[in-house]
Amino acid sequence: MNVFRFAGDMTHLLSIIVLLLKIRTMKSCAGISLKTQELYVIVFVTRYLDLFTKYYSFYNTVMKLVFFGTSIGIVWYMRYHKVVKQTYNKDQDTFRHYILVLVCFVLALLIHPSFDVMEVLWTFSLYLEAVAIFPQLLLLQRSRNIDNLTGNYIFLLGAYRALYIVNWIYRFFWENHQYRWIPWISGVIQTALYADFFYYYIKR
Repeated sequence: MNVFRFAGDMTHLLSIIVLLLKIRTMKSCAGISLKTQELYVIVFVTRYLDLFTKYYSFYNTVMKLVFFGTSIGIVWYMRYHKVVKQTYNKDQDTFRHYILVLVCFVLALLIHPSFDVMEVLWTFSLYLEAVAIFPQLLLLQRSRNIDNLTGNYIFLLGAYRALYIVNWIYRFFWENHQYRWIPWISGVIQTALYADFFYYYIKR
């Protein structure tokens, strides 16, 4: 593991901590898209199925369990916690996120590294993660009211993807010159979706 991969993982973890901090301490999920959080659950479920078939390292296993568990916990809070669920902007979080699931799944069936169930699901998770933030950005555009914790959460998510792009570049030049174009394209698209938010976040 290189420093960029580790920094990306820690930034991703920090983004989740910030979101949980907002939900737990403020008892509020205002400004947070449930649709985006549900998409992340699907991303982690389909990507981390290899937990049952392969062992890479203790670090890898723990991080997968943390991302999987926290994503489910966030959705539970937003859907079922008696206080938190009342703060959810349901009337503004209206993007039909199942369309993204269907499009990404069809795309994964058509364009994948090899026709293997695990590879197709891995590819699907990359495609879906690339666009999972879209309902969240749309919600922010509609509400036009971003508190500090929500803004920091989204900024950290974008920073995590940017660090992963640097990680892939580093691995290409210094670690066996491995190149898998699907993660690269997905990562660039996802980071590009954050560009407008980054501009206003830094300006603020």
